[in-house]
Amino acid sequence: MTLSNQAREWLCGACKALLVRKKTTFSYLGNNVTHEVSRCPKCGKVLIPKDLAEGRMAEAEKQLEDK
Repeated sequence: MTLSNQAREWLCGACKALLVRKKTTFSYLGNNVTHEVSRCPKCGKVLIPKDLAEGRMAEAEKQLEDK
């Protein structure tokens, strides 16, 4: 993923399409969680921001692993 000339607009590295915000379902250990993230409208690749990956997603993974 690359940043376009306009502030905070990301382009897909594969398709060069502008990413759009879309609800996306993530699965981990048989559990599903839906979150709105930036996603390529052509190929479906998802951009997961660092704060989401290291914050809420990491916490949810730990809780599920501790079950």
